[in-house]
Amino acid sequence: MTMTLDEVRTLAASIRAEVGKAIVGQDEIVEHLLVALLAEGHVLLEGPPGTAKTFLAQCFASSLGLDFGRIQFTPDLLPGDILGSNLFNFQTSQFTLTRGPIFCDLLLADEINRTPPKTQAALLEAMQERRVTLDGETHSLPDHFMVVATQNPIENQGVYPLPEAQLDRFLFKLLVPYPSNEEEAAIVARFGQRQGTPRAADFGIGAVTDREKLAFAAGALGQVTVAQEIVDYVVRLIRATRENSEISSGASPRAAVQLANAARARAALEGRNYVIPDDVKALATAVLRHRLVLSPAAEIEGRDIESLVAQLVEATEAPR
Repeated sequence: MTMTLDEVRTLAASIRAEVGKAIVGQDEIVEHLLVALLAEGHVLLEGPPGTAKTFLAQCFASSLGLDFGRIQFTPDLLPGDILGSNLFNFQTSQFTLTRGPIFCDLLLADEINRTPPKTQAALLEAMQERRVTLDGETHSLPDHFMVVATQNPIENQGVYPLPEAQLDRFLFKLLVPYPSNEEEAAIVARFGQRQGTPRAADFGIGAVTDREKLAFAAGALGQVTVAQEIVDYVVRLIRATRENSEISSGASPRAAVQLANAARARAALEGRNYVIPDDVKALATAVLRHRLVLSPAAEIEGRDIESLVAQLVEATEAPR
């Protein structure tokens, strides 16, 4: 069975509507999650406490009908708490695998920067190769395994910044803002009269698709072509991050590949079988903001990554 691009667009509309039953606003965040889902990438959500990052991930997973796993990252969390371990069974005199919460389709890594680097590193192999290794034995994860991680931007006590190698494995870093005045009023009206912590099921959110259909939707990206002019444009943009004096560490070739794949996914969500420069421009900031490191001089001058990426996009010639 194959899925047409029109069917992909219809499916995406159904997912948006289902998530919208509970989530007010955050349309751009949901759109990027859909792009990451089709492009088989991972997402890092950063925003102040109480902006529904965790709840959004739960609603998104519920609408997809995927096996959902959640890990609350804490300073005392160990790699085995994520991956699982081989435990000795005295009845059979053999070691048996006790699987950790990472064995799922969509993993919510909540407050990922609250755990030490040793535990953070337990996700590296899973995010890159979709497998884990325990006691020398390799165990496969689902083909479309996806990590949605959250972190708060305002705390510096008891947190461990993610290493560059792990940040580079995230397709997007999305900034979750405070809602507008109208959105906040709608949130209070919707949730203010409810008791306890809201759950996706309380709002009637159910699966509008399943693992098999999502695999067909991801496969539909094969119908989307990336012209050589677009390839050259992506490469010019990525290489420009390495040649800018205000950036001490530019984007990797992995970033170029992921930006091109994400642009294909965005085109598919709009029902197009070809990528246009606007696809690349729309996703550039989310793909690059966590991969670039400002130079000391740029930091002293108060520069920020978002404005730098916008300048690079503006200065890089796009195909007509």
